[in-house]
Amino acid sequence: MRGRKPPERAKTKADKYPINREINASEVMVIGSDGEHIGVLPIAEALSRAEDEGVDLVAVAPEGKPPVCRLLDYGKLKYREQKKAAEARKRTATNTVKEIRLRYSTEQHDLDTKVRNARKFIEGGDRVRFQMRFRGREGAYKDLGLEVFDKIKDSLEDISIVEDQTPLLGNRMIMVLAPKGVK
Repeated sequence: MRGRKPPERAKTKADKYPINREINASEVMVIGSDGEHIGVLPIAEALSRAEDEGVDLVAVAPEGKPPVCRLLDYGKLKYREQKKAAEARKRTATNTVKEIRLRYSTEQHDLDTKVRNARKFIEGGDRVRFQMRFRGREGAYKDLGLEVFDKIKDSLEDISIVEDQTPLLGNRMIMVLAPKGVK
């Protein structure tokens, strides 16, 4: 079984860098595994050097003239990139805005329940939008709506800040609360 080639590995989307025999160039610029500049070598010599060290020849800049290749363990490179991507995904803020609707005439017990739910949302890192609708001639009771919003602000002031509060726009009043420390 002399001269048998190793099986081709399946290409995936995550494979950004050509490695070993996938590099299509006659000469490559080689950087060693410890970062030292080795120089421009024929591809066969670069591959044999990588094999001697027990690492892969990875084209880190395949578009260069000549392509820049590095001697490193490709599995470790992919692992580090996956960890970096996972960390970046974890750091991105995925805040959602929860909406709670109420009326200026909402009874105290129901208001307490809505505030308790809002507290859960804010402690979970979400923003909460309180929306109060006025029907017909109820727009004349805007001051009662503001009193309800003031009660809500007072009961949640220990964990939240008012991010936005709009006066009566059409038939709606809106107040957005965000967790403290979130801009």
